[in-house]
Amino acid sequence: MKKDKILVVEDDAAILTGLVDLLRGEGYETAQAADGKAALRLFAASRPSLVLLDIMIPEKSGYDVCREIRLKDARTPILMLTAKGQEADKVAGLELGADDYVVKPFGIAELLARVRALLRRGRREPGVKNGLPIAFGDVRVDPRTYEGRRGKKTFTLTGLELKLLRHLVDHDGQVMERFELLEAVWGMTYEGTTRTLDQHIARLRRKIEADPALPRHILTVHGVGYRFRSRP
Repeated sequence: MKKDKILVVEDDAAILTGLVDLLRGEGYETAQAADGKAALRLFAASRPSLVLLDIMIPEKSGYDVCREIRLKDARTPILMLTAKGQEADKVAGLELGADDYVVKPFGIAELLARVRALLRRGRREPGVKNGLPIAFGDVRVDPRTYEGRRGKKTFTLTGLELKLLRHLVDHDGQVMERFELLEAVWGMTYEGTTRTLDQHIARLRRKIEADPALPRHILTVHGVGYRFRSRP
């Protein structure tokens, strides 16, 4: 069975060595880069299964790397490493298309759990499940290409955005609790903040809603979670 390859991008030599040793010890192949330009070259050359990406790196920041990867690749999971307490770092990374983040200093068990969850999601792409288009209102999404259209406007979804939308559509009219959505879409019992989910919902709304500030399809159920409504 082919091993998953993880591209580790970190400019601190000690942390980089520790991460590489940890991941190899778990049976993963690794590629490693200490700056943003090298990370993009290695991503193009090695086609990793997942990118573990620090934000504060030289040449090109983690934000720039994430943005450039997402312009070409909507599917490969990106797990960002953020500084403790820097909420703006987390939000910015998720806004650019990162799938999740881990806060430094992080525990080994937490890191590995999130890596495994994102890799499992990568193997179970919603488009592979049935290939059927997603359609509601004036929105049409082709899961095979990760591309969609709302009216005359076109957009591209990331792998997690597509899986989140598919899950919401499959539960049309039902109230979904935040942690229920995190477990269903991110593939793990999720501990801590729901910021990751909320930011992905915000990104989805900007793509599928005519007015993201007044959504008609993805509705917030205050204190609980979200409800999808195919017919406003």
